[in-house]
Amino acid sequence: ETLARIPGIAFTVGQPLGHRIDHMLSGTRANIAIKLFGTDLNRMFVIGNQIKNTIVDIEGLVDVNVDQQVEIPQIQIRANREMLAYYGIGIEQFNEYVDVAFGGEKLADIYEAQRSFPLILRLNKDYTETIEGIRSTLIDTHDGKKVPLEQVADIVSVSGPSSISRENVQRKIVISANVAERDLRGVVEDIQKNINSNIELPEGYRIVYGGQFESEAKASRTLMLTSILAILTIFLLLFQEFKDFKLAGIILLNLPLALIGGVFSIYFTSGILSIPAIIGFITLFGIATRNGILLISNYQKLQKEGTSLNETVMKGSTDRLNAILMTALTAALALIPLALQGDLSGNEIQSPMAKVILGGLLTSTLLNIFIVPIVYSILNNRGIINNTVLN
Repeated sequence: ETLARIPGIAFTVGQPLGHRIDHMLSGTRANIAIKLFGTDLNRMFVIGNQIKNTIVDIEGLVDVNVDQQVEIPQIQIRANREMLAYYGIGIEQFNEYVDVAFGGEKLADIYEAQRSFPLILRLNKDYTETIEGIRSTLIDTHDGKKVPLEQVADIVSVSGPSSISRENVQRKIVISANVAERDLRGVVEDIQKNINSNIELPEGYRIVYGGQFESEAKASRTLMLTSILAILTIFLLLFQEFKDFKLAGIILLNLPLALIGGVFSIYFTSGILSIPAIIGFITLFGIATRNGILLISNYQKLQKEGTSLNETVMKGSTDRLNAILMTALTAALALIPLALQGDLSGNEIQSPMAKVILGGLLTSTLLNIFIVPIVYSILNNRGIINNTVLN
């Protein structure tokens, strides 16, 4: 709030890791980068501020800024082509002269006492520090004579931009913004809707959206396919071990039980299904499946020994209760610090994942103790389950 009162100050609030990721993805340290491409910098700056005013009131959008256009004093040397032709000076010769005279050209390296010094050719400072000195600089004509630079060029003192940003050779300015307490994709969709309905771009100007949402959409698709592949792999491994589709299906009942807790965890915390949260769900698959394996393998072993169904379910569940609780508590105790300290630097990724895993552990552990024995008993009573034993 204090910085916002200072005119011309543009700032964003975030974590170091998040800033690095944003800068790598879009070239700016913000979640969303709206890149405006065009030719006239002044016109682009006006359009950029129009875009800012259009989107600044969108829910969840914070730290909306436009690239600052800072002007500095400049001396511009503009070639007068008519006078250059009159004196027989080619434009290439003129550009080369200006470049060498004021920018300098390295001719060689001079070595003295095992040290290297560059030998640079350029005009004396008396001719480059003032506009009068630049105007009086002499340039060679085609017939060997010399004329002042001001006779073949317009030399003026103006104000110009301190820097010009380009991407793919095109000039650009960036309208950057962060997202708080809302999903990134939903905010981007609202931004696009507002800009399309309120901003009319001149010919030759265009907008490109960049930032985390692009990589997030791609990563979400990849993780979705990975999740399906993980579930399929788990099912095939369970079938190979138990030799029964139904037993494998009972064990996989733990997956929706874990998902319940993960979904509630997201709902009551950030409300955003992020990439770390999806990774947390995938992690839950393995933990929840292990709980089911502990119960079902023990049931099958007890039934092979001739134990009745009711005793199998009761004794098998009791025997494995400690192992299930120890597994859940070990993971939960390790994740609690990450879940509670999500605002600390470096925890932007670990915290959402930890919260999902904690919620899933809670529901899968509690419901697994009741749901799996009930389903196993029902299917066994109906003669659907083949009582084989794990090797």
